[in-house]
Amino acid sequence: MKKIWLAVALLCVTLPAWAGSPAIYEKQIKGDLDKNYDKLYKSLEDSGFYVIFEPDIGKNLDGLAKEIGKEYNLNKLEGIRSMIFCNARYANRLSNLDPAALALCPLHVTLIQKADMTTVLFIKPSAVVQNGPAAPFALEIEASVEKSIEAVAQ
Repeated sequence: MKKIWLAVALLCVTLPAWAGSPAIYEKQIKGDLDKNYDKLYKSLEDSGFYVIFEPDIGKNLDGLAKEIGKEYNLNKLEGIRSMIFCNARYANRLSNLDPAALALCPLHVTLIQKADMTTVLFIKPSAVVQNGPAAPFALEIEASVEKSIEAVAQ
């Protein structure tokens, strides 16, 4: 009986990790990070977003490898890049609906590379504003960004 309770407790602890976060959109795309990054950049711009900043997080972390020591890159990620982007019309509409929703501006995606697979991560705007006055519009923004990501996956 103790083994059954132990197994149930272990499942309760590990199942949420398997499910991922409902606040994060995650898409895996076969292929090289840099090529997928360039495709996503173009897809976002084609959808009316303007990329304003492009941090290469992996490169920055590489420079800190000695300082970080044994805790450096435990997941053996081969690259980490982010893209910070905005759409001025969307920002204006958010500010009209709920100025606090401007916490979403600018938006960002993070791309990680491991074993010929690029994973795109995007915090869902609807998860940030939830039931606030900008929630329906946040879903529109979310759908637009996700459509841009899906276009790269095809």
